[in-house]
This record gives sequence, structure tokens and C-alpha cells, in this order.
Amino acid sequence: MATRGVLTALTAEGDLGLGHLEVESAGGVEVARRLRAGGQADVVVLASDAIEALARDGVLDGQTVLPLLRSDVVVGVPQGAPVPDISSVESLTAALLASRRIGYSTGPSGSALQALVGAWGLDEQLADRWVQAPPGVPVARLLADGAADLGFQQRSELAAAPGVTVAGRMPPGAEIITIFTGAVATASEHPAEALAVLTLLAAPAAHGVIRRHALEPAT
Repeated sequence: MATRGVLTALTAEGDLGLGHLEVESAGGVEVARRLRAGGQADVVVLASDAIEALARDGVLDGQTVLPLLRSDVVVGVPQGAPVPDISSVESLTAALLASRRIGYSTGPSGSALQALVGAWGLDEQLADRWVQAPPGVPVARLLADGAADLGFQQRSELAAAPGVTVAGRMPPGAEIITIFTGAVATASEHPAEALAVLTLLAAPAAHGVIRRHALEPAT
């Protein structure tokens, strides 16, 4: 879902030659499930670990894997709520311990956050505070609806979300960076055209649109 806005925008830019594409977005777990169940696609864009797993299983053509987007995880709070200090690992852990409900995603940002919390020895203290957004539902919605008072997700999903204030990115030593890569589906009926699309998505001409959607080019 972190790539939905930018992919939609890129296909709307007529001079990029991508206007013929139909973009369908869903949570990464759901996309992988659909593809494994025989769902049809030509180009797939997911977090790099998900792409690698699908390529190993032959669902995607591993020879076509191409890094496209770089995304950092930020911390958000409901609009109007006090903004916590998250400038250091110590202040971030204090903010976590002070929160009653912590929103996180089913995607790579959520997995990385859980790993950090485990490394900090906070699993037991925070065990009953986690609120996981259902697949395809942004953490921003949990914050805006009052279901969480601290949330973690890709910047592209939180930055412009209504009802949310971004407190900032993860502090030094706790950065969570996700690389989104693309690949051609092995079942694609248009593999050459699909590979050409990947090349256009990674081209410098797309960089301005990518940055306007709170992401960075992967290369």
C-alpha cells in the first residue's frame, strides 16, 4: 500500500509512457497470496523480501528483479495529540512505554518494528498494547479513529493522511528502511512489455514524481 499513490501518479504522467497500465493495490501479504493462488499480473511491486520469496518460488522471474523505491518508516500520533520526543532510541522507547495503544502494520515496517522492540527487551512490557492494522488498512486510520495513540508506518502512507501528525522518522540506530522492488510475473502474457515498464519506473524521469510522494528512488 505504501506504493499505491506513487504508482497511480506515475501511470497518470503521460510523458512517461505508462498511461496504458492498470494499477491495483492491496496489502503485501494479500498480493503475495493472490499471486500464489494464480492471480494474474504483469508487473509486481512489493518489499524486496516479498519479491525475493516469490521469485524463489517461481511466481516471479528472478532475472527481472529491479529496485525501484526507498521508503523510511515514520512515527505518527493523532492530530491534536502531544507530539512525543523521538530524537533518540531512549526517547522513542520512553514514548512506547508511555503509550496505551501502538499501531503497526502487517507489512515490512511492522515486522521490523517488532524485531527492534524485541532487541530492546520490551516484548513483555508492550505485549498487550499492540494494535495491528488489518491487511490493506493504513495505520493512519487507526490513529485518526482513536484506535491507537502512537503509530508506525511508511512515510508515504502517513505523511499526508488526514487526522494524523507525523512526529518524525525513526531515530539514529533504529532506522527502518524498506526497499520496494519490481519484477515480472512468470505467468505474464507480455513479459517484454512488462520488463520495459520496470525500466521506465526506475528511470530518472520518474524521480520527481517519486519524491513528491514521500519516497526516494532506490538508486
